Amino acid sequence: MANLKGKTLFITGASRGIGKAIALKAARDGANIVVAAKTSEPDPRLPGTIHTAAAEIEAAGGQALPLVVDVRDENNVREAVAKAAAHFGGIDILVNNASAINLTKTPEVAAKRYDLMMDINVRGTFMCSQACLPFLEKAANPHILVLSPPINMQPKWFESHAAYTVSKYSMSLMAYGLAAELRRQGIAVNALWPRTIIATSALNIAGSALGTLGRKPEIMADAAYQILTRASREVTGQFFIDEAVLREAGVSDFDQYVVTPGSDPMLDLYVDQ
Repeated sequence: MANLKGKTLFITGASRGIGKAIALKAARDGANIVVAAKTSEPDPRLPGTIHTAAAEIEAAGGQALPLVVDVRDENNVREAVAKAAAHFGGIDILVNNASAINLTKTPEVAAKRYDLMMDINVRGTFMCSQACLPFLEKAANPHILVLSPPINMQPKWFESHAAYTVSKYSMSLMAYGLAAELRRQGIAVNALWPRTIIATSALNIAGSALGTLGRKPEIMADAAYQILTRASREVTGQFFIDEAVLREAGVSDFDQYVVTPGSDPMLDLYVDQ
């Protein structure tokens, strides 16, 4: 069975949450992880830094390179990618996980919040993908994974937070466009989204106890692993849902991922029953 031993993953937003869970999953195979995130000093609201994540990755069996990266800064991104490739001898996988969220209606969205979502979600995905391309082209089984939703054009997904939805759908369009552009080069580009809400620190800050109604980040890590270990020329341009990926892989026990035992996890945005 294919695994990620010796592969180098550049993961944005890997200091906590889903990004860190994906990193730890790969680390157990002996992968090299570039922890590309902004948090280098502890934040009282959000646990974890690039350094604590790196320590966990190495304890799990991987190699880690913690780098302070602001995906909005072109020079910062290019320098980090070059440093990562030099340190590990290349880049095999890019996970565009970094994202900004603001679930408010148009009158309440400040310009700086709008810019933040567009800059991190859309521009950041593009800049990181562009910077990694020269190294992905040389990789044996190159993948780009974008954590963004299937494009569901029902009005209900726009009426309460149009700006956020446009930013996330733009990430998905970017994934779809890159998949078409890079198909002949054998670079897989896919999107992955959770069926239910995921209990992350950021979600708990945004919605108090919402995390107790969701699943653990490990479900996204397990689904990402299934995608990233496939042959890149055989799987690209897809919009995956975590539960569907795992069911296809033979997983039937989803209680292991539930935060609150016995609960029925809440569906995430952009997912219909």
